[in-house]
Formats: sequence, structure tokens, C-alpha cells
Amino acid sequence: MPELNLTFLELVQLCDNANPFGPNSEKLVPLHLPSYPSPIGFLRPIVVEQLKKENEQSRNENQRELWVINIDQAGSKDRVEISAWADTPFKRTAAINVLCQRWRDTGLFSDVCGPTKWRSELYPIYKNPFGPHDYPTKEDDLDNLNFAFEMERSACALFGVVTYGVHMSIYQEVLSEHKSEGRELKIWVPTRAKNKQTGMTAFESLVKECMEEASITEEVVRKHARSTGAISYFFRTSAGWLQPEVEYVYALAIPPDADPALFTPKPLDGEVESFELLDQTTVIAKMKAGKFKPNCALVIIDLLIALGYLTPDNEPEFMQIVTRLHGRFDYDRW
Repeated sequence: MPELNLTFLELVQLCDNANPFGPNSEKLVPLHLPSYPSPIGFLRPIVVEQLKKENEQSRNENQRELWVINIDQAGSKDRVEISAWADTPFKRTAAINVLCQRWRDTGLFSDVCGPTKWRSELYPIYKNPFGPHDYPTKEDDLDNLNFAFEMERSACALFGVVTYGVHMSIYQEVLSEHKSEGRELKIWVPTRAKNKQTGMTAFESLVKECMEEASITEEVVRKHARSTGAISYFFRTSAGWLQPEVEYVYALAIPPDADPALFTPKPLDGEVESFELLDQTTVIAKMKAGKFKPNCALVIIDLLIALGYLTPDNEPEFMQIVTRLHGRFDYDRW
């Protein structure tokens, strides 16, 4: 197989590859909360059919149906809604996770949430994916926040809901040995942390995971890590599952006079096998050869833009890259 030589834009397109409203796309059904105008996700036909079966089973067992399913033959008014009796975040969380656990245990959708895919991690789902990341207290389980419910991480792709993560790059800039080239960028292979802690902010999740995954202390992260924005993309897996994602992006610049040992990531919990400090030329070559996870490559591209190494002057597809890194999932059409 010939070695890949992807462009920066092609690297972005590996992640931002879904077009749910395209003319040849699979017909998707919006997933709603009761009395909320915009969908919170999208369902493939195979999932809609399973939800019909779930309702039938509930009726047979004299239990309340969880789903209100309205399918119009013309397709223009298709809609699936969580039943009104699940009217608080905790009620919805409990009901949906009973469902997902049953699917896990019966082997349904095993390629997504089967026993080998199950993560035992609850992800927050929000009514407005670009709204506040609030969280109710157990004493105040009211449906007055942007928070809608929590769902098992592996099952999110079945419901086409937006998920969130945190990603940090550790880097240093040094003077190039070739004076004409000015500065040179060196990057540690990024530390990535999914924002999976209940009620925990993106930064607090980052602090926790940096220690657990890379042995970078809380003191170092709190003092030196800086938010540099976010990237967002709509990914569709090879099997057709929908994964719109937002990654909150942080960068940690190693000060020139600092003790390098404090900033050297070392594997701790087994999530990462090893770390390497690579110069920008090597990093870019590995990215273009497809050696990095696609979303990790996107974070590095975003860093190269933020630090001025990837610019409109040296990249002809700069504007396409920048806009694709900050997609809105066609949310205004949901």
C-alpha cells in the first residue's frame, strides 16, 4: 500500500465527513425532548425501528412507553420524542441507561455499545449543544437547565447526540539552528482527556486526566495551561453511526527557563503507551502519513494556526481549513 500524503484539508475532512442533509444521505429522524423546539440528536432508521419494538415490549409488560414516535409517509414531519413522563434530567438518564444496558446485555448494536465497547462513562447531553454546560443538583431535579440527561459514552453514536472532550498540547518554541528560519516548534504527542466527569468543568477534567494519563502535576497544569478555543466537527463512522463532537482545546507552553522534567509527560494509567517530543517537520509528516488519530491531527492543525505556523500565506486552503475546524453541525437546520 502506498504511503499517504494527505493535505491539511484532507486531514480535516477525515473527521468532518458527515453531511446529514445531503441528497444521497440516509434518511435521519430528529430526536426531541418534550416541549423543546430543536432536536438534540438524530436517529438512523434501524434505531427508530428498534425504539418501536421497545415501545411494544413496554406495552406488553404494562409499563410506560419511553418514546413518542411520529413517522409521516412524506417524511417532512418525522419525529421521535422522549415521553413527557420522563420530565426531568435524572428520570431521562435512568430510563435511557436502562435501555442502553439492555441493548448491551442482549448484544444489540454490539459494534457500538456491546460488552467490548461499553465504557461505563456517562456523557452529558445538552438541549442546545452550543449552550451552557450546567448541571442540576439531586435536590433540584428540575427541567430548567440546558442539561438534558446523561448517556453511556459508547451509546451516544446511536442517538446522534453531540459529545464533548478536552485536548491539551504541550509544546515549546526554540530558536532554529538555521537563523533564516527563526523559531522552531516542538510538540509532545498531545494529552487527550474526555470530559466525562459528572458536573466537572472542561478544565477540571483536564487537570485530573493530565495527572492520571501523563504524570503532569496539578500545579503545573493550573499555572501554565491556557484555553486556546475549541474545534467542532461532524464525524460519521464507516458503519454509518453519527458522532458530532466538540473538543475544548488547551495548550501548555513550556517556559524557556523551566525545569524540563516538570513538563515531560510520562505514562501513568496505561491510557498512553509513550510520549515523544517531535519537531514540527516530523509532526506534520506523521500527520500527513495518517499516523495520528484524525481528531488528534485536527488539534495539532489548530495549534499550528494559533501559533502562526499555518497561515493564509503558506496554505492555499487556509480558509476552508479554519471554517471546517469550527463547524456547527448544520445545527440551524436541525
